[in-house]
Amino acid sequence: MVSASKPEVLESQPYPGVNKTLLSGIVGSSMILFGSFGTGWLASVSALNRDPFFIMVRTEATGVTISVILLALGCWLLFRAWWRLGQKLKGWDAGSLKIVRRAVWLWSIPMLIALPIMSRDVFAYIGQGRLVDAGQDPYVDGISSLNNWFQLGADTMWAQDGTPYGPLFLTIEYIVVNIVGGSTDAAVLAFRGIALIGVLLCLRYVPKLAELHSVSGAKAAWMTVANPLFLVNFVASAHNDALMTGLSVWAVYLACKRHGFWAIVVLAASIGVKPITLVLLPFIGLLWAGPMASWPRRILYWAYSGSIFLALMTLVGWMNGYWFGWLDVLLNYKGVGVSIIAPLGMLTVGLSGIFNSFGLESGWVLPVVKAGGQLLAVGLAIMLMFRGKYSHLVQRMGIAYAGIVVLSPVIQPWYLLWLLPFFAVTGLRDDWQMLWLHLTTIFFLAYQAADQIFVWQFLQESLVPRVQLISWSISIICALYLVFLDPKTKTICPELLSSTNWLKKKKKA
Repeated sequence: MVSASKPEVLESQPYPGVNKTLLSGIVGSSMILFGSFGTGWLASVSALNRDPFFIMVRTEATGVTISVILLALGCWLLFRAWWRLGQKLKGWDAGSLKIVRRAVWLWSIPMLIALPIMSRDVFAYIGQGRLVDAGQDPYVDGISSLNNWFQLGADTMWAQDGTPYGPLFLTIEYIVVNIVGGSTDAAVLAFRGIALIGVLLCLRYVPKLAELHSVSGAKAAWMTVANPLFLVNFVASAHNDALMTGLSVWAVYLACKRHGFWAIVVLAASIGVKPITLVLLPFIGLLWAGPMASWPRRILYWAYSGSIFLALMTLVGWMNGYWFGWLDVLLNYKGVGVSIIAPLGMLTVGLSGIFNSFGLESGWVLPVVKAGGQLLAVGLAIMLMFRGKYSHLVQRMGIAYAGIVVLSPVIQPWYLLWLLPFFAVTGLRDDWQMLWLHLTTIFFLAYQAADQIFVWQFLQESLVPRVQLISWSISIICALYLVFLDPKTKTICPELLSSTNWLKKKKKA
């Protein structure tokens, strides 16, 4: 008797060439690491400033230039690896999420020990932790009230301003400062570890939230967490935005699963890191109320959500003694003025230039534009709270969140990463929407590779314009090559463009 044999299982690699892609991303991330040695931020008191290797790469024009080149090329090699990974996992089957998670880990590891790049906010965290330790109010006092504050690496923009961070993060800053003592280098590593917690929360809950919306969890994680812009800002730069974002994604997932109380607790923690996620609170109340909720029930769950949140923040405020100082700073924070990459920032600069050219007063332009943007953003959020399908609620929330960001005169590249998870989990179409993600990532990666390059003051006048030009040149050449010439990637943008329905209709017409 001959028994029926089982079909033979092929042992071949299900994703041909994926290991090569992962390796190229590791090489790119490692180049970013070595580039950070000459261009990343260090506190003046850091022992690394007295190390012969760091002296060589940070005080000599040749060392700085090579570091800038390594940083820029590393960003683009990592970007190409991200693009190629998306191509090789295009079917997004059950095993692809494991590959995306492996990519995030492998590409993050070199950045975990890099010097802070593209921002030095992490040094402000140290100063604010010292303020708490000294018994001062970080919502009132700037870090210049402390001795030796400038030597610890913080930007002068933090000298007089109160912190825009929430009360939970003040406690985290205090704990880190007390654990590491006076070592700024150890503090940077500690804050990077805290940021990594946010990255891992996104890596866990972005796929879960995507699957609740019938979107591939692997694709959503690839768009979001494996994105090179995400990694350089939330790992290498050690932004606390990573923790805020990870907690907010987790909170929305809990709300979608109707674990409303715990969703509010986790969201309160997110707001306790950076209060901007307060905009998500009413939408989480709607998710908690459920898909068939009447308006009285929705209002009741808004009341539940608000009461729990208020009780939690009151408890935290009582415990640390700062009460609701974070709310005052949120409403009145002046920030850094304007950024030219923000639509309202460009409008402010343009209007100010016009009035100045006629010798007219222009000091009123920014406050008026800022107030107008805030009113529009709040109006948009309120409209989205009351209008739309329950099944589109997370998407509506993402649009409201985007309104708060876009209708501000200041946009930093990492602000876009607050929004990306919520658009990724509800599904970006493979047309102009995905093309917009790619082009935005390309622009901000180029922008950040040339922005905030650390150069000692005695080299700045002669060297900074040159290395920034070098960085921009590398970015432009690499971007053009990847989009138009690279045999493996040149089809990505045209395919997305050709899939755009309104363009097809226009051609037919």
